[in-house]
Amino acid sequence: MNSAIVRLNMVATAVFVVATIIATWVFAPWMRVGIVIVDLVLFAIGVVGFLWGYFAAVQRSRTDEISVAELFLLMGSVAPRPVRQVMSWCLGAQVVVGLTGAIVRNSTDGKPGSTLAFGVLVGMCGLGLNGMWAAKHGYFAPRRRPEESPEGPAIGKDGNHG
Repeated sequence: MNSAIVRLNMVATAVFVVATIIATWVFAPWMRVGIVIVDLVLFAIGVVGFLWGYFAAVQRSRTDEISVAELFLLMGSVAPRPVRQVMSWCLGAQVVVGLTGAIVRNSTDGKPGSTLAFGVLVGMCGLGLNGMWAAKHGYFAPRRRPEESPEGPAIGKDGNHG
């Protein structure tokens, strides 16, 4: 579990949780700007991680059976239990804290809307880092050839379906 990706997710989640709590409590103009910056940086990390993980998974899919649930939610046996738990807790905390911050501070100076609503984007950080971790370190079953498929071959040698 000493992966840099896991550590990055833990640090990003901790920074987000602390910044959101402070922003909810203080809610001064300087803090509103600060929390938006934190949220957007973590969202950007998530987008980059998501694309990187997806690209790496596409490359691995030539030899491995990869599902979206395994890749981005670490379902099944793709990750060891400790890694899956930490990454899932980080993703869950990002989603819950983002939604809670947006709900608690649902107005800015009495007007509808809040800068804390940007926190709902931070869950992308957890998803993206999950995808990066799974694409780099995850275990996926070997890809089955069509003749190994329970349905039989997809296309026969003569070019006709099975």
